[in-house]
Amino acid sequence: MGERASMEGQVIEEKLSEILSRCEKDRGRLIPILQSVQDAFGYLPEMAIREIGLHLGLSEVQVYGVASFYNHFRFIPLGKHPVQMCMGTACHMVGGNLVLEALERTLDVKVGGITEDGEFSLDRVACVGCCGLAPVMVIGEKIHARVTPTKVDEVLVNLKLKDAGEQETTTERPHHEV
Repeated sequence: MGERASMEGQVIEEKLSEILSRCEKDRGRLIPILQSVQDAFGYLPEMAIREIGLHLGLSEVQVYGVASFYNHFRFIPLGKHPVQMCMGTACHMVGGNLVLEALERTLDVKVGGITEDGEFSLDRVACVGCCGLAPVMVIGEKIHARVTPTKVDEVLVNLKLKDAGEQETTTERPHHEV
């Protein structure tokens, strides 16, 4: 595991260096730099906070302070299947909070977290713009309408089965002659 983490760190460092080399050393560019880094990695790695600070002459605390002020920025990676639960007024009024609790229970992760296996991350969002379909859950790009706590299990099981089926078809099987 240590070797894998080291390789991931090296990849992050190289990509980060490439991004920062294209950016002006202007403190006013902090937010666009944070956006570029998050676009590249899907989140803001700890190493990025430090390196952005060095690049702009800011402390890590200053960079983190700005990044943590905005809901847009993430400090942990997204899961393979990012799950977003809408908590806009319409979704909240028809049980969105119960669906969110079911998601936390089923995935065994709190809002803002990622499952141990990296398969799922869970976030709450203010509105996805599908109020007539409330409560709404989005997994990746797929919208799930009128979700209930019991439907959470069904959707996640079907997604896991689909993943297992895709994995099985991409794995080469040995041929047995008859």
